[in-house]
Amino acid sequence: MSSTPVKLISECFIKPLDDLSSEAKQPIHFTPFELAWINVKYGQRGLLFRKPPLPDYFSITTFLNHLQHSLSATLTHFYPLAARFTTQKQENPPSYVIYLDPENTPGAKFIYAKAGATVSDVSDPPDVPLLVHSLFDLNTAISYDGHTLPLLSVQVTELVDGIFIGCSVNHMVADGTSLWHFMATWSEIFRSEGQSISRPPVFKRWLLDGYDPIINIPYHHQDQFIERLEIQTFKERFFNMDVELCLMPEYMKNIQSDQELMSALTFVL
Repeated sequence: MSSTPVKLISECFIKPLDDLSSEAKQPIHFTPFELAWINVKYGQRGLLFRKPPLPDYFSITTFLNHLQHSLSATLTHFYPLAARFTTQKQENPPSYVIYLDPENTPGAKFIYAKAGATVSDVSDPPDVPLLVHSLFDLNTAISYDGHTLPLLSVQVTELVDGIFIGCSVNHMVADGTSLWHFMATWSEIFRSEGQSISRPPVFKRWLLDGYDPIINIPYHHQDQFIERLEIQTFKERFFNMDVELCLMPEYMKNIQSDQELMSALTFVL
């Protein structure tokens, strides 16, 4: 089913539910560690669910509306994901300053799509089918594109018997751990139908004492530091772990004692 087409149904942009405070509107300058990801593609994570067995109890319209409202509430806490990048160019000496501008907030992208594939078509093959790549947006974008493209794009694809939620996030704004934090918070708000969260994000920048938080990139033109690499496509493979088995103390003890396996799992996650 790797050739199953994914049909775009609708798309919109979701903004934070509440207005930003004056403090939240301040520019967020990137550290050298974050600027190092400027040519790296967007990070992607996906969640696959089966539809309820009784279709009368599930409405895709109600589900999408609830997702959009809870996403808006989540973006109130994770407001940088709704913003865009801004660049200040200086001539003497020549340099670029790239920062995140919370006042430029077009919103996160929200896509609804449909595919004639099943949950089994996505999860059962040992190798990741090509279909999975079409369940995400912004597959070719790099972090620098955050000037014009959304920093976060969510694609909700309705399958024959399930739902796939694919999130693509700018790598200069969030790493894999931060993206899972965002998705866990979104899930918390979705289930509680409220706005309070148990673990707020932290946006305070860490810098060595005496260092300027504004990093100047010393180039005459952006072409000197922007590079779109042609990355070779490798065969990808699913790792399946039985939930009930993982909850057994003796099983987890065996995994933790296997250093090579723990290193591999840490790398994958």
